[in-house]
Amino acid sequence: MKITEIVLTPIAFRDPPLLNSAGVHEPWALRTIVEVHTDEGISGLGETYGDLGHLERSRSVVDSLIGLDVFALNEMHARVSAVLGGKAGQDKHGLTGKITAESTVDRVYSPFEVACLDIQGRALGRPVHDLLGGAVRSAVPYSAYLFYKWDGHPGAEPDEWGEAIDPAGVVAQATKMISRYGFGSIKLKGGVFPPEQEIEAIRALREAFPEHPLRLDPNAAWSTATSLKVAEELDGVLEYLEDPTPEISGMAEVAAKAPMPLATNMCVVAFEHLKPSVEQDAVQVLLSDHHYWGGLQRSRQLGMICQTFGIGLSMHSNSHLGISLAAMTHLAAATPNLNYACDTHYPWNAADEVVEPGVLSFVDGAVPVPVTPGLGVTLDRDALARMAENYVRCGITARDDTGYMQKFDPSYERKRPRW
Repeated sequence: MKITEIVLTPIAFRDPPLLNSAGVHEPWALRTIVEVHTDEGISGLGETYGDLGHLERSRSVVDSLIGLDVFALNEMHARVSAVLGGKAGQDKHGLTGKITAESTVDRVYSPFEVACLDIQGRALGRPVHDLLGGAVRSAVPYSAYLFYKWDGHPGAEPDEWGEAIDPAGVVAQATKMISRYGFGSIKLKGGVFPPEQEIEAIRALREAFPEHPLRLDPNAAWSTATSLKVAEELDGVLEYLEDPTPEISGMAEVAAKAPMPLATNMCVVAFEHLKPSVEQDAVQVLLSDHHYWGGLQRSRQLGMICQTFGIGLSMHSNSHLGISLAAMTHLAAATPNLNYACDTHYPWNAADEVVEPGVLSFVDGAVPVPVTPGLGVTLDRDALARMAENYVRCGITARDDTGYMQKFDPSYERKRPRW
């Protein structure tokens, strides 16, 4: 079954003003929808980043993939690598760590691999998780992903989630999200306010939700000394502490004394980072992400490596839509040692969707695993056209949380560590 055409469509969809250690989300989030078509009339879908640099790299490999068999995924990875020629990508926020030449190949390759697995599943009449070894769970738990946020973008009406800049606002946000989706665990994106304020917010969440596992992620906003102080203050409260400080060496220093596991999606973001991390015991929980670990099959390989070295496994999230949620759910369903609830931004972006409704839903905080062939989702052509027009009109070509924050606070600077 040969690839005859590949269509890349950059899109933009609404995003709330979510705060983080790099600044604040802009009003529009960017993604790219990938469609792979074959000579047998079967097509597949992928979803990836929308920043212009990544989009241009993705476009650059398309011609090399035409004519390739959809089962020849090793050859596909090799061709992507050859076209990119060792060039490394970059971004303006740094929230997913250092992008290397190796991880750039994996980032570009990933959505094409997902689309080909979608095609394979459709051709065989089997869901994608069967191509990954079979589902070990019928539903995938996700966590309530909380953010400090403004009540709305400056100059715009308040959004439905309202303001959350103090513990009471964070608890109110959690209450609404858990009431709506049924999540059984909670993650707070920190690195926004001084650590003492974020400790207070976590304690307020513990009081409000005494049975929910709690996580805190300051995106490397703290020094090692501050990280250890926070870890001591939250001993017995956090399930894990995610990326408190920059770099593998900094994480190792904190991990040696912290009373809870440390997690990351920033210092270990490519296979080349695993060896030094394991040698230094820097990370006890790895947040995988098929968008930058090279797709679903390579993420399953990552899971086996984590199992070998006794590293816990969860899943990272960026602003995304239903194609990504479907791929994440198939992957999590087929990863036996994924032993923590996954992250997802989906509730923040659920007002916009690029797939037809009816397949993906949250039931008691988990997404039931699709059992229809392929990913199980179908592109909504009208929605795709509308979001493509959003991309043209919004004027944003790269995510820039820091630049957007500086429009309202010119003195703001991205700094890691900040405290």
